[in-house]
Amino acid sequence: MHPNAVTLVVLLGNLMLPFVSAQNEPKINSSDQTILSADTTGKPVTLLCNLTTAHTPHKESFWMKNGQEIPNTRTEQRNTAYRIVKARADDSGEYMCVYTFDTAPNANATIEVKAKPDITGHKRSENKNEGENAMLYCKSVGYPHPTWTWRKVDGTSYTDIDNSTGRFFITNRDNYTELNILNLDINTDPGIYECNATNVIGNTAETTILRVRSHLAPLWPFLGVLAEIIILVVIIVVYEKRKRPDDIMDDDEPVGTMKTNSTNNHKDKNIRQRNTK
Repeated sequence: MHPNAVTLVVLLGNLMLPFVSAQNEPKINSSDQTILSADTTGKPVTLLCNLTTAHTPHKESFWMKNGQEIPNTRTEQRNTAYRIVKARADDSGEYMCVYTFDTAPNANATIEVKAKPDITGHKRSENKNEGENAMLYCKSVGYPHPTWTWRKVDGTSYTDIDNSTGRFFITNRDNYTELNILNLDINTDPGIYECNATNVIGNTAETTILRVRSHLAPLWPFLGVLAEIIILVVIIVVYEKRKRPDDIMDDDEPVGTMKTNSTNNHKDKNIRQRNTK
């Protein structure tokens, strides 16, 4: 065979390999994506996969959520289902049915279960002293992972917060966000702070009240006790000064006075008796 002909055959073979490989790949029919809404929350949701074509016998199948195998889902059936009994936002995520083979790579299909964010954890309030640092956070469930924003609420208006001020630092990780405020100012930093989580399905927000106390705050209990003692001493002094003078004289009068009066009365009685005789 002419060398050019051999080269042509090799090139054609290389071009056909992806086509042949694609033809030999297993085919899986799976459920469409599911969106959890207010109407479906708390109701059962069933995810389905069916291995329709496989050129080698399959071994078993199982289910995964967000890259982790779901326990007790392995089966040898070509049709497999995963049932969410009461679907909620924390059940949302990326589900995958995986088929294994003895002599071929695993095959899988992905089903997305989406839900708007639901903030499940945050600080309702935070109390700090001026000059200290404060840390506020929010965490959520829901898929896809949300975009987080922070802002300070002032009545009907608000101020967006970012990392450009030098004292405010925001850290976002998937379903978690953290706001750190350095060197708290008692005049400008107290107030209501709001975290907002938004994805393609919807958004939700929660607020935290930040209170900043004066440097003297640790002394307040001591000052309160001291004030009570001072008030008590003043009351005692005033009471003693306003005591009636008569009460003081009565208390100081000697007992002998009563005896003298009794003697005088006895003498008067004797004089009367003599006159009578």
